[in-house]
Amino acid sequence: MSEWKETTLSDICSDISYGYTASANVDTVGPKFLRITDIVPNRINWNTVPYCEADELNIEKYKLQEGDIVIARTGATTGYNKIIKNIGFDVVFASYLIRYKIDVNMAYPYYIGHILQSSNWYNYVDAIAGGSAQPGANAKQLGSFEILLPPLPEQRAIASVLSSLDDKIDLLHRQNKTLEAIAETLFRQWFMEEADEGWDSVRVGDFVHTNVASINKDNALKTIRYLDTASLTEGKINGYQKFDIVDAPSRARRIVKNNDVLISTVRPNQKHYGILKNPAEDVIVSTGFCVITCDKINPHFIYILLTTDEMTEYLHSIAEGSTSTYPSLKPSDIEGLEFQLPPQEKLDAYSEYADNAWSKIEYNHTQIRTLEKLRDTLLPKLMSGEVKVENENN
Repeated sequence: MSEWKETTLSDICSDISYGYTASANVDTVGPKFLRITDIVPNRINWNTVPYCEADELNIEKYKLQEGDIVIARTGATTGYNKIIKNIGFDVVFASYLIRYKIDVNMAYPYYIGHILQSSNWYNYVDAIAGGSAQPGANAKQLGSFEILLPPLPEQRAIASVLSSLDDKIDLLHRQNKTLEAIAETLFRQWFMEEADEGWDSVRVGDFVHTNVASINKDNALKTIRYLDTASLTEGKINGYQKFDIVDAPSRARRIVKNNDVLISTVRPNQKHYGILKNPAEDVIVSTGFCVITCDKINPHFIYILLTTDEMTEYLHSIAEGSTSTYPSLKPSDIEGLEFQLPPQEKLDAYSEYADNAWSKIEYNHTQIRTLEKLRDTLLPKLMSGEVKVENENN
C-alpha cells in the first residue's frame, strides 16, 4: 500500500472533451454515433447504435479509441459510463457524453473503467448531481472524483481479474441471446412461414388466463420480493427489491409463479417483458404488468408469440393513450389476440426444444448472478488494497 497514491480522475487524463452535436439517423452514412441511451445497458449493442453525418475534421476530433471512457453528464443517467474496447469502425460520441482519455503512462484504462462501475463512483455522482430536479454534472465535477491508484503492474493485474469475470458473464449473456434467437427462428419457420391455411384461428385467451392472485397488507406474507417493470427488459431481470409487507409500494399487488409470462401494459414498445423461472419464494410484481398463466399451451410458445418485434409493434399501436399520456394495454387486449393453432405434434416438438433451451438459459442466469456477486464483492476490496493480486513484479 505504500506505493499507492491518491489522485483524481482529471489528473490521470491526457484529454477531457465534450461530445459532438449532430442528429442521429439510421442510414449507414458516416460514423456510428454513440449516445447516452446506448451506454445505459450492461453492454453496448453496436448493432442498434445509429449513425450521423460528420466531416473528416469532426470525425478526427470526436472519434473514440480503445481505452477511452465516456460518461453521461445529464439526466437520470448522469454518471453512467462505458470504456471503449477494440471496435474496428469509426464511432463519434454525442454532446451529452464526456470523454475521459486516460494517460496510459499514469493509469491503466481498464482499471479506471472498473473503478467507475463501483458503488463509490455512483455514490459520488449522486452527491454532486442527484439533488436537483434535472440531475447533471460537468467535466470538472466528474473529474474531481478521487482515486486510490496502485502501481501500473498491479492495476493491470486487478483489471485482469475483474475483466475475466466480465468476459465470463458476457459469454453467458451471449449464449442466452443465441438460445432465444434460435427459439424465435424456429417459431417463425414452423408457425408463421409454414403456417397452413387449414389451421384453426383461435384466441390467446382460449389457452391462458390473466386473473391472478393479489395481496394486501393483511396478507400472511411478511416480506416480499418485488419486481417492477423497469427491472425486466427483454427477458432479463435486473434485480428484485425486498420490502416488509407494510412498506411495500401500492403497485406491488400481483403474485406470480413459475412459467408465468410478464408483459408491461405501459408503453409495450419498450420491451419490458419476460418469463418467470423457478422462483425460490413468491414474487410480487407491479400492477404495470399483465401476468399471463398458460393453462393449455406451452408458456414459451405464448412468450415468443407475444414478444416478436412485429407483435410488440402491434401491441404498441393498439395501446390506449395519446402523446401526452402513457399508451397502455388492457389484459383483454392480449387475451383477444388471434393466432393460427398448429397441430399438436408441432407444438410438442417446439415445446421440447423451448423447455430445454430455457432450462439452459435459467442455469446461465444462475451462473451470471453468482459471478456478478463475486465481482461486486471483489471490486471494493481490490480497489482499496484489502485484497492483493499477483502481478509480474511480485
